[in-house]
Amino acid sequence: MVKRSCPSCGPEPGGEEKKGRGNPISFQLFPPELVEHIISFLPVRDVVALGQTCHYFHEVCDAEGVWRRICRRLSPRLREQGSGVRPWKRAAILNYTKGLYFQAFGGRRRCLSKSVAPLLAHGYRRFLPTKDHVFILDYVGTLFFLKNALVSSTLGQIQWKRACRYVVLCRGAKDFASDPRCDTVYRKYLYVLATREQPGVVGTTGSRACDCVEVYLQSSGQRVFKMTFHHSMSFKQIVLVGQETQRALLLLTEEGKIYSLVVNETQLDQPRSYTVQLALRKVSRCLPHLRVACMASNQSSTLYITDQGGVYFEVHTPGVYRDLFGTLQAFDPLDQQMPLALSLPAKILFCALGYNHLGLVDEFGRIFMQGNNRYGQLGTGDKMDRGEPTQVHYLQRPIALWCGLNHSLVLSQGSDFSKELLGCGCGAGGRLPGWPKGSASFVKLHVKVPLCACSLCSTRECLYMLSSHDIEHHPSYRDLPASRVVGTPEPSLGAGAPQDPGGAARACEEYLSQIHSCPTLQDRMEKMKEIVGWMPLMAAQKDFFWEALDMLQRAAGGGGSGPPTPES
Repeated sequence: MVKRSCPSCGPEPGGEEKKGRGNPISFQLFPPELVEHIISFLPVRDVVALGQTCHYFHEVCDAEGVWRRICRRLSPRLREQGSGVRPWKRAAILNYTKGLYFQAFGGRRRCLSKSVAPLLAHGYRRFLPTKDHVFILDYVGTLFFLKNALVSSTLGQIQWKRACRYVVLCRGAKDFASDPRCDTVYRKYLYVLATREQPGVVGTTGSRACDCVEVYLQSSGQRVFKMTFHHSMSFKQIVLVGQETQRALLLLTEEGKIYSLVVNETQLDQPRSYTVQLALRKVSRCLPHLRVACMASNQSSTLYITDQGGVYFEVHTPGVYRDLFGTLQAFDPLDQQMPLALSLPAKILFCALGYNHLGLVDEFGRIFMQGNNRYGQLGTGDKMDRGEPTQVHYLQRPIALWCGLNHSLVLSQGSDFSKELLGCGCGAGGRLPGWPKGSASFVKLHVKVPLCACSLCSTRECLYMLSSHDIEHHPSYRDLPASRVVGTPEPSLGAGAPQDPGGAARACEEYLSQIHSCPTLQDRMEKMKEIVGWMPLMAAQKDFFWEALDMLQRAAGGGGSGPPTPES
């Protein structure tokens, strides 16, 4: 019998007095290779927990030899250990945490389900649901084609769906895109940016790696079109914008330049060959000093984020321009590619672009929303449009942000590392689970979020969440300087009373007058719940007030039609 003892912690107190158990033996007496071999048989969760017990086990459990064995056990078909400072640990955790989860909006099944996990996938980097299926890109450039299975209920309606089998669509993929509209029925084709080996020119030996764009039918995975670029041009991202007959492909180079070409999607399935022209986009032509880091698009607009955190916009239709900026004063229908700079107080890290509204997250973790707010999709507590970026004060440091047609979703993480999903805007069709009437503020949705969820997407039928933890990629938010913290009261020059720049006091007085005008106690309770939904409170605070109001309402009125739900 061997008694465990940590050499850094010393022998167990009182161990010498205990008889019949032998002398304690330190793990340090065992060969390190043997200890690592034993630990490698533990589940990943237990390895991480054991490494937090003491300094000795922390070093042993963090050794690359342990993670190499764990990685080979999790993914025996993985031939490459990945890249980075800790390649084996990174590869093992990527494959341990990978998963695609979904929750269908229709039918009776309202729990979170998991799709099939391709054994060949090295983690999950990106995913995209289309009309019939789901596509996933892993960290080594393999694009997987997950085929959905539709399960019907006894009433003949589609109850839920899951990706039940998969095939490898292509390898060497860098990025992929489809129709940028929120409705997946328009996503007929899948555009894949990939690297392919091309045979050398006549008279030379060897081959060259060239970037190309391959177009696949989403329904069958059949390739219908391919365009190859010169070997001197290297791209890293692709997005689509425009209608089917004038589909513009925007390509971001490694140097931060934007190129574009136009394709007619209605003629892609016709067996013919033609040449398309690749041209430098106006944002890179007029502002050559800018280095674009990433871009986002919808059907009628494009957003660029530079490496310095600046944001530039292209808007191609007057209706969307009016929704985003509140005016048509600077809109030029003859020059729709002119980039417009957004005025922001800090560096922007990432964004989400909907049809007529957008969300931005800066380096301090603050969320800014702009655009149409007819359904409360900006989460500002009201339904007033915003023509410039407006901060949502009660949300900060999100993991992911997503903007749909008329609602928005935020994936956040609590102090105990648990994650929750918040949503605002229109709740019709179940797109905000638990809130069928919607909300003008971000509220906690009735969704069980996976522990390692990192991105999300919502369609008309389903809510998708991608789970994959990369130890080399984590939010690099900075702490906001004390002088720039918003919401702290500042003393007035006169009587020393705190200022009220947002008119919060006037708004509270208006709320009180609305409650006072209600004729009955029941009406006052309902009005109070409605006002709580308008106020810019945290989701936990709103849940508390709604629960408290329900308790008071049940205690005050014994009869009636029963307690109302918080959604009302």
